[in-house]
Amino acid sequence: MPGAILRTDPFHAVADPTRRAILDRLRHGAAPASEIAAGFRISRPAVSRHLRVLRGARLVREQRGGGIDGRQRIYELTPAPLNDVAKWIAGYQKFWPSNLANLKRHLEDNTDWTFDRPPEKSHS
Repeated sequence: MPGAILRTDPFHAVADPTRRAILDRLRHGAAPASEIAAGFRISRPAVSRHLRVLRGARLVREQRGGGIDGRQRIYELTPAPLNDVAKWIAGYQKFWPSNLANLKRHLEDNTDWTFDRPPEKSHS
C-alpha cells in the first residue's frame, strides 16, 4: 500500500527536481510529451516515467489524439493538488522574515566579502 500512496502523493511528485522542472515548463501551457522530453538531458522513457508520476498525483492531465497519427500525448498542468503542498509550506513562512533579517545582518557585518572570492578566515 505505501507504494500506491507515493504514486498519488503530490509531495512525492514535487520532491524530484526533474518533475518540478516539467511542472515549470507546463506553467507556460500544454505541450506534447515529445516537446517536454526534448528539453531534458535524460531519455524519453525516463521523462515518460516522470510524467506518469505527475499524472498519478493529478498534477498533470494527459490528452491523447494529437499529431498526425492521433497517438500524440498532450500534457497540461492541473495545479489544484499543489494546494496541500502550498498550505504546508505556508506554515513555515513565519520563519522567513527573521531568517532574511539574519542574512542581511550577516552580510552587512561581513563587508570584506567580494563576489570573486570568499572572505579570508582569521587564524586566531
